[in-house]
Amino acid sequence: MVTARSLGPHARSPSKGLLVTSPSAPDRPGRRRRILPALLCSLALVATAAAAAGTATAASPGPARASAGEPGPYDRIVPAPAATETHDGPYTIDAATAIRVPARSGEARRVGEYLAGVLRPSTGYELPVTARPGRGIVLRLTEGEHRLGSEGYRLDVTAGGVSIRAPKPAGLFHGVQTLRQLLPAAVERNSPQPGPWTVAGGSVTDSPRYAYRGAMLDVSRHFFTVEQVKRYIDQLALYKINKLHLHLSDDQGWRIAIDSWPRLATYGGSTQVGGGPGGHYTKQDYREIVRYAADRFLEVVPEIDMPGHTNAALASYAQLNCDGVAPPLYTGTAVGFSSLCVPKEITYEFVDDVVRELAALTPGRYLHIGGDEAHATGHEDYVAFMDRAQAVVQKYGKTVVGWHQLTGARPAEGAVAQYWGTSGTEQAVVDAAKAGTRLVLSPANHAYLDMKYDKNTPLGLSWAGYVEVQKSYDWDPGTFVQGAPSSAVLGVEAPLWSETISTSDHIEYLAFPRVAGIAELGWSPASALDWDAYRLRLAAQGPRWSALGIDYYRSPQVPWPAG
Repeated sequence: MVTARSLGPHARSPSKGLLVTSPSAPDRPGRRRRILPALLCSLALVATAAAAAGTATAASPGPARASAGEPGPYDRIVPAPAATETHDGPYTIDAATAIRVPARSGEARRVGEYLAGVLRPSTGYELPVTARPGRGIVLRLTEGEHRLGSEGYRLDVTAGGVSIRAPKPAGLFHGVQTLRQLLPAAVERNSPQPGPWTVAGGSVTDSPRYAYRGAMLDVSRHFFTVEQVKRYIDQLALYKINKLHLHLSDDQGWRIAIDSWPRLATYGGSTQVGGGPGGHYTKQDYREIVRYAADRFLEVVPEIDMPGHTNAALASYAQLNCDGVAPPLYTGTAVGFSSLCVPKEITYEFVDDVVRELAALTPGRYLHIGGDEAHATGHEDYVAFMDRAQAVVQKYGKTVVGWHQLTGARPAEGAVAQYWGTSGTEQAVVDAAKAGTRLVLSPANHAYLDMKYDKNTPLGLSWAGYVEVQKSYDWDPGTFVQGAPSSAVLGVEAPLWSETISTSDHIEYLAFPRVAGIAELGWSPASALDWDAYRLRLAAQGPRWSALGIDYYRSPQVPWPAG
């Protein structure tokens, strides 16, 4: 629980002024217009939401009837599956259960070992992962089921066991996440629990609505360690998120080692918002994050924000400034005041080196070049810069991603624009989408996890308004940008900016429960999206988060189980 004490600098993990609005900022609020709340204020969390919850019907039993020891039914899964059926024949995992995988399939075995790693601590069972045929939990790769796509799966539970079938290993992994939610919440604990470990009889046939389902973590305003990032990856994987966008550079800190420009990390990464030690990832650190994410079928999307949001780089190397004078390191929260020097050729040597080294470290297809809030860069210079920066990204075999201001320049062929506006009416975005630019939807007034829930929230910002759980969930990515073809929507992403957060507790309090809703918007069919049904399914996640040690916000809009 986030309390006055947990908001302090030593909550769970070591902690790594006032808003000063850039005078060049437009009247419309910027994406990250800043105020720093009083982080040590206390929060009176809601003890119960029964009055707001209503009463669950017998046909759809509400979470208030669920306990940590009961198996979860199929109408409590998040994200909502494409299709489910229930029938007799529950299966109970016991000491004789084995996890069975195809012979000579290293990827399926990897998924099996992951599942065993989840189940062994709480059940106390050996749960061997074996290629020998038999009953138990069977993971099968079935390439013939093309209708499920690269991430879909079929899960069946009978009295004889559990079967998860998928054309690709990612589908097996997503099926495992569904199986976790069908087991009692206590299965998530790291110590032996009494059980029993019963899964209700039924089946799930499932595949995602969108290919891109992301979450962004800003490690520039405040630095988060490799272990903290891994913890967040594990939490995202439970809800079938498949992209981890890491915001690696900004005015307040540069967080990735670049061999050809070493002071970016050693000097530019030496501070953060409010001062403090900052930090950066060595190349080995970054590789470990990429590996860990890939093992959970998340693709890392690295971002180097430019030409604005670059003070950490400008402070590290004087030659990147038009006047040749390095500014001081920056620890505030204003935006829009910094810019790389567009006319200088060394700027593009810098961009080429950074992109080359980062692309070599990143096996995923996407590389994000920011492009937002470049208020200190003239329009012609902005267009010229983005032309050259996009060409560099393509030169090193990556797909360009930029914030939606990219559409005010000339998006490269195949580029992706990440929309963070609030109205969905920007004509440049609509025109670009019609011309072939794909969109990732992150409207700040719905999807930004750093927005406060309400006026009493002790963390976060409010420039895009308060974003309670229902508001975060109640929008359609396919229609939000008015006039853009729905076919242009590649997916959704939930960004979490870190001006006001510095611990894992802080991350979790702002992300949960809202990130689960964004995950559902990205995965579930549009026909399944219904707030009244979702709030009941979401409530059933509360005991699971408690078992996982996730410090979530107990929204009064959700009927969380008592206790």
